Amino acid sequence: MSDPEVVTALALGVLFAAGTFLVLRRDLVRVVFGLLVLSQATNVYLVTVGGIGGVAPVVGHGEGHVTDPLVQALVLTAVVIGFATTALLLVLVYRTYQEHGTIDLDEITGAVR
Repeated sequence: MSDPEVVTALALGVLFAAGTFLVLRRDLVRVVFGLLVLSQATNVYLVTVGGIGGVAPVVGHGEGHVTDPLVQALVLTAVVIGFATTALLLVLVYRTYQEHGTIDLDEITGAVR
């Protein structure tokens, strides 16, 4: 593997580890941020799989390695949907805080039982 691939693999490993760590916390805001980090790490992974180096398909038609534009378009759509979902989740966390007075998952589940 070349150096950019190693750096990208290590960065993705750190992002997935940080996202998983945040999802496993008791604080609802950290859980939402963990989901955001995991979704963005997945998007970076998909772009990496689609090809980092290469020529644009319009410019370099038939000139060697061409970057796949479909992956980039799908990731752009996923980024927009991810931010909208994050905004909705943050509104739900705020509403949960208004209703229960806390965002700690253990205290919320204790109040429901």
